[in-house]
Amino acid sequence: MNYQQLEYIIAVDTYRHFVTASEKCHVTQPTLSMMIKKLEEELDVIIFDRTKQPIEPTLAGRKIIDQAKIALSEMRKIGAMVNEMKGIMQGEIHIGIIPTVAPYLIPLFLTSFKTTNPNIHLIFSEITTLEIVDRLYKGKIDCGILATPIHIDSLLEMPMYYEEFLLYASPGHPVLSDSLVNTEMLDYENLWLLEESHCLSGQIINFCDLQEKKARYTSNYEVGSIETLRRLTDLNHGITILPEMTVNEFDTETKMRVRNFRQPVPIREISMVCNKYTHKLNLIKLLKNNIVQNIPRKMHKKPSQFISPVF
Repeated sequence: MNYQQLEYIIAVDTYRHFVTASEKCHVTQPTLSMMIKKLEEELDVIIFDRTKQPIEPTLAGRKIIDQAKIALSEMRKIGAMVNEMKGIMQGEIHIGIIPTVAPYLIPLFLTSFKTTNPNIHLIFSEITTLEIVDRLYKGKIDCGILATPIHIDSLLEMPMYYEEFLLYASPGHPVLSDSLVNTEMLDYENLWLLEESHCLSGQIINFCDLQEKKARYTSNYEVGSIETLRRLTDLNHGITILPEMTVNEFDTETKMRVRNFRQPVPIREISMVCNKYTHKLNLIKLLKNNIVQNIPRKMHKKPSQFISPVF
């Protein structure tokens, strides 16, 4: 058993195709297949079920692959440890970030991080929570920025900040006559939400108990971005619910159409999430700490309760 063989079985598990895995590992397909076959013979176990398309690990293979990921990560930590002892912080961090956070959070920290850490290259992918979890599991990204908790044993969650959900209404909407609102005051027939693939949508459905109010909740168009959501709300004399950081960018006139909720205030937790055994943990913690330093201080304090994501 050697380092390359472990890399090869992880690649096949990730891409579920021997040719694609060999291309990603920069070897020929026969070489990759031969090395994996030798590992199977050495262990006297079949790692992949080759009769299925796409290829799948066997039950024993799944356990071996999971352990291989831990073993390779631990080996890579040696290089990272040596660099840190030399005072060198460098490398790439591939980050998955949910779309309801990305446009508002990244501008807050990116310049300061790049200035203080010129040898660390950040690569962002704006993707949903489910995609972040999948890519973390497959090793396609190093960390994710998303709403938590998600309660997955193999992942480490590092909370960064807490943001309120706020009501946004179109100009002249009756709900704006009150300075504070609650869910009983909402106009569910004109409530606009993001499409269901966004965990934000699921959190709002839970907070407003929309499953019980389906007869009244009749929005017929679910949208994919916060900006589109806001524009459609304005055009259709409707309401929507937005994260606090989104509202911070509004001009004075637009902020006049925003209302806070009465207690208990709906709040979500945003965290940095990564695999527990990643060899880039210190780089990821460095990034996480920089982000927290650039978040408004009032969003640092953990509330007594917050809404868990749905995905």
